[in-house]
Amino acid sequence: MNTWLYAIPSVILVSLISLIGVFTLALGQDKLKKVTFILVSFAVGGLLGGAFVHLIPEAFEELGINLLSALYIVIGMLIFFILEKFIRWRHCHIPTSAEHVHPIVTMNLIGDGVHNFLDGLMIGASYIVGIPVGIATTLAVVLHEIPQEIGDFGILIHGGFTVKKALIFNLLSALTAVLGTVISLVVGPHVHGYTSVLLPITAGGFLYIASADLIPELQRDVQVSKSLLQFALIVAGIGIMALLVLIE
Repeated sequence: MNTWLYAIPSVILVSLISLIGVFTLALGQDKLKKVTFILVSFAVGGLLGGAFVHLIPEAFEELGINLLSALYIVIGMLIFFILEKFIRWRHCHIPTSAEHVHPIVTMNLIGDGVHNFLDGLMIGASYIVGIPVGIATTLAVVLHEIPQEIGDFGILIHGGFTVKKALIFNLLSALTAVLGTVISLVVGPHVHGYTSVLLPITAGGFLYIASADLIPELQRDVQVSKSLLQFALIVAGIGIMALLVLIE
């Protein structure tokens, strides 16, 4: 029961992050860039720390340090690679209008819904392993969801949605995470090896998001001061994940 009491509020918190887009409307373009820059840097550290400090050691403890464990991590990376391809392949350049919503809006909602569902599965599976692992996974998801949801909100507005409609649909897409967590909590304890498989896959997903999606965004800015700040924030994100282990 403790697992449910921690997991459900955690995934609801993650889902509510989808509403953060409304706050970006009050920020100018310059301020938004600065905020996103900080969040992305911090998210990279959180994801890397979540993968290397929490999930991979836990997976090795359950499965052993062997080929199968390594392949599950790679599978996690490939799943998110395929998911990202699915989101991007239908991107086209049809002009938007009041009567016509850009197709990327639909693809973004579908892709984001699947992504959030997977996040929910990961959170549920992590809490089955233990409360500290669940908290670390939730924190890593939160850190990368904030900049992602800001971007998703921007895509929906750019694609032809009103602010209200963008918020509603983004929230509905985010709530698939709750479904994923409930499925994990219901099915996981009754399926042998469920968490042993999902933990390294989750780690692979975190590594893909950090290395393929977020780090390339940071590499675009080569200014020395910003690069040093990026590095410091990444280390801070990893440090928070390490601190959770020490507290545990």
